[in-house]
Amino acid sequence: MDLHLILVIVVVSALAFDFTNGFHDTANVVATSISTGAASPKAAIAFAAILNFVGAFISIEVAATIASDVVDQGAISGPGSLNVVFAGLVGAITWNLITWYFGLPSSSSHALIGGIVGAALADSGTQAIETAGLVGKVLIPAVVAPILAFIVAALAIGLSYRVVARLRPGPVNRGYRLGQIASGGLLALAHGTNDAQKTMGVITLALIADGVLPTGSDPPFWVIVTSATAIALGTYSGGWRIIKTTGMRIIKMDPAQGFSSQGAGAAVIMASSHFGFPLSTTHVINGGVMGSGVAKRVSAVRWGVAGNIVTAWVLTLPAAALIGAATFGVTQLFGNGAVGPVIISAIAIVLIVIAFIRRSRQTEVVDVQAEGV
Repeated sequence: MDLHLILVIVVVSALAFDFTNGFHDTANVVATSISTGAASPKAAIAFAAILNFVGAFISIEVAATIASDVVDQGAISGPGSLNVVFAGLVGAITWNLITWYFGLPSSSSHALIGGIVGAALADSGTQAIETAGLVGKVLIPAVVAPILAFIVAALAIGLSYRVVARLRPGPVNRGYRLGQIASGGLLALAHGTNDAQKTMGVITLALIADGVLPTGSDPPFWVIVTSATAIALGTYSGGWRIIKTTGMRIIKMDPAQGFSSQGAGAAVIMASSHFGFPLSTTHVINGGVMGSGVAKRVSAVRWGVAGNIVTAWVLTLPAAALIGAATFGVTQLFGNGAVGPVIISAIAIVLIVIAFIRRSRQTEVVDVQAEGV
């Protein structure tokens, strides 16, 4: 009974992470469309939420990677194994909320992987880590993907400017705004295909650890549906602070740049999902945004903001891993049962509510000041 209670807590925590992933990464999908006027904020977010949901059903390759290629399923199958998964999720959720609070578009994917790896290391040491999978399917793509998106977006915007160089700006911008609706939709679909699967993989890993599923199982259909729903609801709630950073603070974006960065991001994410690489969609789209800015002129990119984003990227894996390891250590103070996860969950809920209330009050003050101006 105790183990099943922990399983319920883990599944709820995984879906909570999926929700934070959705609102944290909303900026990846809608920021460029909103900043160029291609779509209104409400329409862009609703469109993205629907396609995030649909995208979750396209493939399960990334889910399989999370469930089997990052940590050894056999190493986290004994007493306390569900606490490992729980601690990893706490690490990911905590880092997501920290970076959301400060408006930094960090990687939810790497936060999740870092949290799980840190908790697994704290439990079983290096033998719990699938080094080949972690390096080949996480770390190398983490470096290559944003660079590739940067290059593709730069080439795309360069070609776009050449094609429309002698045309009137008004019709050209209207055309690219229409194109952004299509490229933004494709990006939302790609985001759902890659990011929702990470939660599917974690829940599947928990079900295997609890003995509900045999080793090597694919995500059950109910896991796919609930994960898709959670990320869609999170997307619909919108992460406005990060939207402003991605869409307005990195570069002053025109419709052609928005179209190019979205198209480049979608292409890279879709290709990576096909091969089961759990990419950071945040890295990819921000790489595309920077590439589309540099192709216009190097000074178009606000490099101070870009530097802050890169710093958050570098810190994500180790920071989430440390939080995950620390959380696992706390759960072990109460044994392998459900007491530790229940206490940590209760404390986390209180802290999250306080953070949201405080942030909402700060936002209201800013809005009032803006109206006064």
